[in-house]
Amino acid sequence: MRWAQSLRFRLLAGAAVWVVLALMMAGWIIADLFQTHVRQRFEAELANHLEQLAAVLELDPDGKPVLRQPLSDPRFRRPLSGLYWQVGESGSTALRSRSLWDAALDLPHDTVEGGSIHRHGAMGPANQTLIVLERFVLLPDRAEPVRIAVGADQADLVRVTRAFNATLTLSLAVLAAALIVAALIQVQVGLKPLSRLHGELTEVRAGRKKRFDVAMPTEIRPLVEDLNALLAHAEEIIGRGRLQAGNLAHALKTNLAVLANEAGALDERNARDVGATIVRQIDIMRRHVDHHMARARAAAARGVPGISTPVLDCVSALARVMRKLHSPAMLDIRVDAAPEHVFAGEREDLDEMLGNLVDNACKWARRRVDITTRIDADGMLSIIIDDDGPGLPDHCRDAALEPGVRLDESTPGTGLGLAVVRDVARLYGGGIHLAESPLGGLRATVRLPSAGASFPG
Repeated sequence: MRWAQSLRFRLLAGAAVWVVLALMMAGWIIADLFQTHVRQRFEAELANHLEQLAAVLELDPDGKPVLRQPLSDPRFRRPLSGLYWQVGESGSTALRSRSLWDAALDLPHDTVEGGSIHRHGAMGPANQTLIVLERFVLLPDRAEPVRIAVGADQADLVRVTRAFNATLTLSLAVLAAALIVAALIQVQVGLKPLSRLHGELTEVRAGRKKRFDVAMPTEIRPLVEDLNALLAHAEEIIGRGRLQAGNLAHALKTNLAVLANEAGALDERNARDVGATIVRQIDIMRRHVDHHMARARAAAARGVPGISTPVLDCVSALARVMRKLHSPAMLDIRVDAAPEHVFAGEREDLDEMLGNLVDNACKWARRRVDITTRIDADGMLSIIIDDDGPGLPDHCRDAALEPGVRLDESTPGTGLGLAVVRDVARLYGGGIHLAESPLGGLRATVRLPSAGASFPG
């Protein structure tokens, strides 16, 4: 049943059904209008004959109704022609047309007031089904009205109507076929851009093209633009993955070379010193792996709908951990975050960024660290970490964000923390900015997409 799943079949079947239904309705209305019109003309002709019969009717010297002259239609003189007249007096038949031969019109016993016309159905000679019009006329010098009637076989009416209906049915059938063919052509032309899009997809998959042609109809152009954006995003991810893999390989290669040299020089006399070096190099390698893993995770989660993280839960948990971790310093870590502030990204990425920033602030703070969140005018979420430590000179702030840069060798670390924050924030379309804090130390402001705003870039 693959044809039932075809868009072309569905469009064509829908068009055919509506064409047939519309033409059937139109045919029924036209046939009914034609039948009504023909019947009205048929009865109008009978009414004319009835008026003519009344005009030529008079009394003979004996007071009997006679015709002054015969009626003009020759069918009244041809036996069983289907057109008849009759003049009845007090229920008896006085006069009738020659076309009736030896029969008479079987009229109901009723009285027509005021010269109005009554319409009846009656059986005529040779079992003909007649339409009869009758009226009463009052002749001069006669007290009682005279009943006159004209009847005609409605077989002619039925024959004309059937002939018209047959012609109408044939015409509408031809019209329906023409419209269905036109719909088929329209569907073929309308779906041609999809066939073209399929061909371009084949070209892209074969590597002969990198992007789809955007010169498409208005209805398909947004789809093409989204496909091109998806291809660009995939190309960007692949390029970023290759770059990260190269960077990680380079970082690990250097440290592995150091480990190899230290292992070669290892003996009983320098085991302690070499072991410390090995541990330090392994820690550096672990930080490199964590750095690149965080970037890879953020790149994968970037722009994925439905991912969100409440900032208050994250910073509250982080503040509790840092108070325990830096308990000897007895730091005052204050959190000012609104419950409605939500980060449009993974919880692990937010923990990675804020963990590095808050840990760095706690290392340098004297007594106090503040964590504040706000929504900027452009809808981005800003998370601000202030400390009251010694701060950082202006000329050193940009360098502090580069990988491997450590401005103070007296504290432990690898110089990758702020670089991780910068890279992950950039992958989410945000960034990090270092400035002087109102507390006297360093202020680190990281801008990230808010779940209530559209994803940037």
